[in-house]
Amino acid sequence: MTDSSMLARADRARDVRRSAFDLVVSKLRHPPTRRGAVDRSPLIDRLAGRESPPIVSVVAPAGYGKTTLLSQWAERGGPAFAWVSVDERDNDPKVLLSYVAAALERVAPVDGRVFEALASRSSVPGSVVPRLASAFASVTVPVVLVLDDVHLLSNRQCRAALSVLADHVPDGSRLVLAGRGEPPLRVARLRAEGRIVEIGPGDLAFNPAEAAALLRGAGTALGTGEVAVLHRRTEGWPVGLYLAALYLREGGSLGGAAVSFGGDDRLVSEYVESEFLERISRRQRVFLTRTAVLERMSASLCEEVLQAPGSAAALAELAGSNLLLVPLDRRGQWYRYHHLFRDMLLAELQRAEPGLVPVLRRRAARWCLRNGLPEEALEYSMAAEDTDTAVRLVEERALPAFRQARIATVQRWFQWLDERNLIEGHPMAAAWAALLAGQTGRPAEAERWADVVDRWQYRKGAQPEDPAAEAWAAVLRAVMCRHGVERMRADADEAARRFAALGTAVPVVALCQGLAQLLSGDPQGADASFEHALGIGQKIGAPDVLADMLCERSLIAMARGEWSLAGDLVGQARAISRQAGTEEALVNAVQARLALHRGEVATAQQELISAQRTRPLLTYAYPHLAVQTRLELSRVHLALVDLAGARTLLREIDEVLGRRPDLGILVGEAKALRDRLAAERAQGAPGASSLTAAELRVLPLLATHLSFPEIGAELFLSPHTVKSQAMSIYRKVGASSRSQAVARSRELALLEG
Repeated sequence: MTDSSMLARADRARDVRRSAFDLVVSKLRHPPTRRGAVDRSPLIDRLAGRESPPIVSVVAPAGYGKTTLLSQWAERGGPAFAWVSVDERDNDPKVLLSYVAAALERVAPVDGRVFEALASRSSVPGSVVPRLASAFASVTVPVVLVLDDVHLLSNRQCRAALSVLADHVPDGSRLVLAGRGEPPLRVARLRAEGRIVEIGPGDLAFNPAEAAALLRGAGTALGTGEVAVLHRRTEGWPVGLYLAALYLREGGSLGGAAVSFGGDDRLVSEYVESEFLERISRRQRVFLTRTAVLERMSASLCEEVLQAPGSAAALAELAGSNLLLVPLDRRGQWYRYHHLFRDMLLAELQRAEPGLVPVLRRRAARWCLRNGLPEEALEYSMAAEDTDTAVRLVEERALPAFRQARIATVQRWFQWLDERNLIEGHPMAAAWAALLAGQTGRPAEAERWADVVDRWQYRKGAQPEDPAAEAWAAVLRAVMCRHGVERMRADADEAARRFAALGTAVPVVALCQGLAQLLSGDPQGADASFEHALGIGQKIGAPDVLADMLCERSLIAMARGEWSLAGDLVGQARAISRQAGTEEALVNAVQARLALHRGEVATAQQELISAQRTRPLLTYAYPHLAVQTRLELSRVHLALVDLAGARTLLREIDEVLGRRPDLGILVGEAKALRDRLAAERAQGAPGASSLTAAELRVLPLLATHLSFPEIGAELFLSPHTVKSQAMSIYRKVGASSRSQAVARSRELALLEG
């Protein structure tokens, strides 16, 4: 497959449907090999041989030519390459794996279910990773999947996902992980199995002949003895040799051209400062150091940051003469500095003009905002500690990012604000933080941010008017229902009035109004409210809210005996959820009841299993939804004579009611369930249906290579608690080991794979 046809495939895939958010296309292309780069054919031969292992690890400090080696391999011909250049923002598993899926899509079609899972709030280890691993294993043409700079990944789920992918490399293909530290793989096991080839600094260091070739390519003519001196001093470190060549090219002496770098960043920084930057013109030095604040550069962006024209010519000059400037596209529009070189330039800028760094980053943020790059603007604002702009952009971007399932990204933004005590004084940010924490099953966090909103709204003394924040504060109080149904109804009505005054329609307000009526014992009034609200909501969006309203109407229709209408309504709810890529346990519960009414027992059982995957997200943060969904599920379990499953759900209902005792009619329904189960003499064997919400949170992580302590760190649990829950899972699914439990859970459809 030619490079141009691969790019065309990528562009088509991106335009059709593949990613829930805009990908930076340059991250999916290997940097082109530059004129003057030293040929690394002997190393490539070692990697590309037919008998070469399926896993390739390239580990070395900065400046050893890891990316150059892999780019030359990609340009040699042979198997197709799928490339991902990793950066800090990929520490969100949905983001990283979206890039991996898009990279593979450039080589061969990827199952659409992979992209559906990536776009939804599905569990990463439970749904996304198994689907992507299966898609990778199913690729029928040889492919080399490269992830460059994997040392930048600190997120445990990202690292665990790559370890799982390593188990699914198809025959004839390779998985290549390159970075400055050991890759996130079970390296010892892979070595024992002969499934990994490892390239390190000793392999990447230049020999004298390669050092001479680099110096010639950089325009520096030296004799054999002089090359030997430089080679010995730099220990064959490629970037050290190149910096020495630049120094010599600018008129420096051989004696000052190199020190024994050995990969020591501090020594390189001193060298760049004292030797290289002193030898170039002030104009060049200003351009290099000040544009080093940029993650990537274009002429227009550089001119905005520098507040001076001429950047296009400067970039073109650098691109033609400096291998430490990396082109990111084939049109010469976007570039970045070599990572080590950028670090050194930034260090010099911080030393020489420390007060200028935040100024330059604010300018970059302004340019990004004008050019439709709000999230890049947010990152520059955060780096500049421009807190006002950062808060505003988080408030604007949190919901869109959340709807794209980039949960870890949103959490990182709010954590940044929290670490600087910024949320306390920004009620809109606090309201969003609480609402999104509630939707992702983090009730304690939701409570904390809800308290912040309450303190802001009810504090004594004058405060600036913020009608939008007051409206969302009322929504938050209604949704969390912390003070009972009557207060929920009043809060929902207040939110409706405030949004009407703002000229804004918000579907969740109508949902809360209808729920308050329903919980107060007025199903007819609730049904009318839901029906009216659906007409508004369909114009605005909010698919999860629409699905909930349709489910509520379906349950009301069931109570009236209108089963045909109930089926139509829940069918619409499912269609909306699927189209939006969301999974709703309430939809599963209502579908299960409908299937049972139709005598479709197998379908009802499958719906119960599907509900188990998302039930852990239903907590006391949204108590009415948590209790109502479990009540509907328990009715199906009872009808199927699954007492253990019903009792597990009742215990979880009681836990929620212990925190939220005033949930209207749900309290009576819970008592009726409690009484019915108390009258049952049989206990029922605790099987998979009796897995608790806590155990269901642990289960997907058992399918990863994370240890119990690592799982505990991910879930904020002690290793002892994780082990105890794992043992309970083994017992309930009929397994005696972790691997058996995962296999058995896949047989039961509790896990995908």
